[in-house]
Amino acid sequence: MAGNSKRRGAVRKDGSKKGPTVGSGGQGRRGLEGRGATPPAHERPYHPAAKRLKSQQRRPVKRKEDEVETVLGRNPVLECLRAGVPATALYVALGAQADERLTESVTRAADTGIAILEVPRTDLDRMTTNGLHQGIALQVPPYNYLHPDELLQAALDTPPALLVALDNISDPRNLGAIVRSVAAFGGHGVLIPQRRSASVTAVAWRTSAGAAARIPIARATNLNRTLKDWADRGVQIVGLDADGDTLVDDVDGAGPVVVVVGSEGKGLSRLVRQNCDAVVSIPMSGPTESLNASVAAGVVLAEIARQRRR
Repeated sequence: MAGNSKRRGAVRKDGSKKGPTVGSGGQGRRGLEGRGATPPAHERPYHPAAKRLKSQQRRPVKRKEDEVETVLGRNPVLECLRAGVPATALYVALGAQADERLTESVTRAADTGIAILEVPRTDLDRMTTNGLHQGIALQVPPYNYLHPDELLQAALDTPPALLVALDNISDPRNLGAIVRSVAAFGGHGVLIPQRRSASVTAVAWRTSAGAAARIPIARATNLNRTLKDWADRGVQIVGLDADGDTLVDDVDGAGPVVVVVGSEGKGLSRLVRQNCDAVVSIPMSGPTESLNASVAAGVVLAEIARQRRR
């Protein structure tokens, strides 16, 4: 019945009467406002896209070409100094524990006029992402490449010219080993492409055993075009590939020659192969299918050097 106070819900729990209640005075109106458009996925902190972007930003930045290089660790630094790498500064952490490698590195740097700097260990920590510097670092400046025309002219001035060009060689250790072979067999220099190729890093310096200081290296914007220009100047272009149709014994190395070395996996690129005067292969016995690029280059250079000693 109406007015029955015993009916469920007839009595207000707070005991207040019907009528107007006290408001917020407009203080809560911001909570009723719209929040605008939904932000992109990469701007929402807990979205997978934002997490992927954050992880990518933490990755170490790839070293740009022609940039100062820092060699870290006691063994790599000492090997570079023994190989005559033209370093500009040797960093030694304050309080670093001395051993034979550290002592010899400091002595060699002092003898060759390399600046020796004692720095806080935190400075060396900033040079590497993993902190594995062992209290020593060596700063190596960018290599000073020749122009291809300068390299060819210097070779033609001391005939017979013998040059090596690299195609699809991406390992700096192969580059360093080939430079060492060029020096050993009387070559005049090495030509490398500007892109997608190994460059003269501290690893290449170390592998060359100091030969990179004596053998000039040029870099071509377009390797195929440079080889065409050299061929127009009377230089024989000899490609080196496992599928070559000419044996190394049949190469005529008496005149000016450029030996083009392809990688062990890819071999010579199509355009470079088409513009070679001859494509040479090395006969082998046994199950071995191919040789390392630097070893194969050394075999061909040795054969040309043998012919020129006659």
